[in-house]
Amino acid sequence: MDMAETEEHGVDAILANGKPRKVGIAGLGLIGGSFAKSYSEAGCTVYGWNRTESTLAAAINERSVSAKLDETNIGECDCILVALYPQVTIDWVTQMAPYIEPGTLVIDCGGVKRVICEPLFELAEQHGFVFMGGHPMAGTQYSGFRYAKFDLYAGEPFVLVPPAIYDPRIIQAAELALAPCGFGTFSVTTPEKHDELIAYTSQLAHVVSSAFIKSPTALKHRGFSAGSYKDLTRVAEMNAAMWTELFLDNADNLTTEIDRVICELERYRDAITDGDSEHLQELLQAGTDAKAKADGRWPDRSRSS
Repeated sequence: MDMAETEEHGVDAILANGKPRKVGIAGLGLIGGSFAKSYSEAGCTVYGWNRTESTLAAAINERSVSAKLDETNIGECDCILVALYPQVTIDWVTQMAPYIEPGTLVIDCGGVKRVICEPLFELAEQHGFVFMGGHPMAGTQYSGFRYAKFDLYAGEPFVLVPPAIYDPRIIQAAELALAPCGFGTFSVTTPEKHDELIAYTSQLAHVVSSAFIKSPTALKHRGFSAGSYKDLTRVAEMNAAMWTELFLDNADNLTTEIDRVICELERYRDAITDGDSEHLQELLQAGTDAKAKADGRWPDRSRSS
């Protein structure tokens, strides 16, 4: 290896080597823990940080993490993934910024982007590292390192949120840096568009699931429930503290989506109350058509009708 190669770091090193040599991961819950397991499985050196020391000890004990991520070794990392709550993400990156080497690729993995990206784009520019918002579109209804899996991200989408003006190489570097995790697709968007879409695809689903399971009838579901019940209630058991912060950080988009659902539910309720079979059938058919259109099957359905 020549001198130029030994001096490469961060984005340049990732592009040269095809993957990061050393990875830092802040937050070792389901998301961060799964990243740690993926990278260690791929042969990368992984440094980890977690608020709860016992979780970090468990990750080191099972060799998903090589050592604690701190001020003494964060400068060695080509890529740093931050899987913390939004405000903790901002605070942690701000605290560690003076120790992050210029050119290092830092990606947050939180569920909202506007509140995180605005201050950290500016911070990264001040310190010379590359910050990019990110969102792995994968997970389970469970949280914590105990549920982390090395293949959690296999075939799943990842959303990249770069600064408004950026070097296209950082997108390539991010995809290479994340390649050991096995993501299936990557998309690039803005913080505003991310939060608008995620309010519908993720946050609204959690709100509806949480509201649905509160019916007293839920206590009597055994023997009378199947796939539809399981699908609608799967995410009702959630990390309340984390989702509260995510919902409030995206309140404008989320309340818009909640209002739309309330409006639709009122239409169904009125049609059923009025015994209006024609209108009820129209509403149900409109839902069927909307599902087909959302899945990209609208042209086929149009031809067959």
